[in-house]
Amino acid sequence: MKLRILSRIPIARLARASFLTSLLAAGSASAMPLLSEVYYDAPGSDDGAVFVELSGPAGFVLDGWLVEGVNGSNGAVAPSIALSGAIGADGLFVLADRFSDGTTAVANADLLANFDFQNGPDSVVLRDADSLVRDALGYGVFAPDEIFAGEGTAAPDGAAGESLARLFADLDTDDNAADFALLSTPTPGEASFAVVPEPGTGLLMSLGLAGLSAAGRKTSRHPGADGPARRR
Repeated sequence: MKLRILSRIPIARLARASFLTSLLAAGSASAMPLLSEVYYDAPGSDDGAVFVELSGPAGFVLDGWLVEGVNGSNGAVAPSIALSGAIGADGLFVLADRFSDGTTAVANADLLANFDFQNGPDSVVLRDADSLVRDALGYGVFAPDEIFAGEGTAAPDGAAGESLARLFADLDTDDNAADFALLSTPTPGEASFAVVPEPGTGLLMSLGLAGLSAAGRKTSRHPGADGPARRR
């Protein structure tokens, strides 16, 4: 079995092998698409800059799936973006906001749409073609009377220019705070993947140590896709 673990989060965030191996043991590599990175607050205007990255099996057809924003104050759903196309050979799919001329500033974009998400506390939800929720990310500090549509505990609400990304794009423990971390530089179309071994194989510790020692990132698939322009 070939193992590929490329650290997406700075090494300081993975300071102890015990943390990483616990994460690997608790989670499982998903056979269904996941939200792997969400960028919702760009410095200045969000036009043509925000994106949602999905991870999943290569070739998985996303026709009929939806990405939705859920307002934390009242539960209102907006935006709701219909997906089309398939996850690439690298296991990633980037939904990007577009400018008014139909282009985007987001690298590695696979699908362009007109959308924007609010700053937290809010949530982003991924629904399948049957409208079933397949993954959800809630971010920010939710008051008791606010609507949290994510999983487990909410992830932090980043500052302008930061994105929320999974530690490993294909690993889901059903807890947003454990699965996601803030990135100071968003990485659309670039991700880290983890292979989760069966319990008792003796590979958990070696995976953890490999994760601590790796500092590279997967290169972009098709840099500069669609080019920069303005949406509105």
